[in-house]
Amino acid sequence: MKLKIALFLSGSGSNARNICSYFKNHKQIEVAIILSNKENSGAKHVSAEFDIPYFIFTRAEFYDTSIVAEELKKNKIDTLVLAGFLWLIPAYLLAQFPNQIINIHPALLPKYGGKGMHGKYVHEAVFSNNEKESGITIHLCNKEYDKGEILYQAKVSLTKEDNPESIAAKVLQLEHQHFPLVIEKYLLDK
Repeated sequence: MKLKIALFLSGSGSNARNICSYFKNHKQIEVAIILSNKENSGAKHVSAEFDIPYFIFTRAEFYDTSIVAEELKKNKIDTLVLAGFLWLIPAYLLAQFPNQIINIHPALLPKYGGKGMHGKYVHEAVFSNNEKESGITIHLCNKEYDKGEILYQAKVSLTKEDNPESIAAKVLQLEHQHFPLVIEKYLLDK
């Protein structure tokens, strides 16, 4: 029986697409559903490309009802993977999936983490502070933004020629290179 992942995303879905591609013919792990809090996210496109069901939900549904939990249970989900999902995970999901919610952050935590620190805001802060390196942090989720146990970090060097856009491109390359591998290792080593 395969381990089933639910992918959560808020943006275009490049990490979700990469994860779906990686696990497409995997013998032990499958992406069973894609969920998003935005109607215009990449969820529908990635869903269509890989023939995986998707589910769109509102803020009220996520925080004030059990509709998301029911959808996950219906799909027999083992692990949640946040691939560019920007909302704080509610207590009921943390309880339902203890140590089974994996997030990726586009910086080397604990630097540049917390509420509001995502995407371009992270890369602008890294640039403004003249950092010599940036990278990714893959971590478990808890009740605070970006404070869960770190599973993996990868670094990339920055130069004086870098700007927020080039930093973002370097970091995205790390995300695509490492995220599926870390998910796989975490799930199969349990």
